[in-house]
Amino acid sequence: MDSLKSCRRRVDDTERLACFDASVGALLAASEEGDVRLVDREDVRRTRRQLFGLSVPDVGILAGDEKDREATDTLTTRITSVRYRPRRRAEFTTAEGARWQIFKVPRRLADIEPGDEVEFKKASLGTYFIRINGQMGVKGKRIE
Repeated sequence: MDSLKSCRRRVDDTERLACFDASVGALLAASEEGDVRLVDREDVRRTRRQLFGLSVPDVGILAGDEKDREATDTLTTRITSVRYRPRRRAEFTTAEGARWQIFKVPRRLADIEPGDEVEFKKASLGTYFIRINGQMGVKGKRIE
């Protein structure tokens, strides 16, 4: 990318074109060999949604910009499957394929169903406040 930027400073049209040709050729060769990958903003957002709730190292490409900052603390999606477990626990899967667990499902919480909207908000110690269909929030965590 630096070589492409330096080409823009060339005054002579012939030199600038030769510089761009060489730089683009090197970039395309690196891409074809797998040394360089180009990803668009939507790919980054989709990956961030799939990784939401997991502890991952700080990878610069997933950082986003100011507009994307809030997306690292909250996520709204849909539930695709639900499984109730002993001791009032519930496990469910989201549209992104993530599996979550609610520790103790309150009795006043309506049954969780596929298709329900779910909102996650970062809490403490790796847990999240989970709000299903706008009901009161409960604590849970991502398990897979």
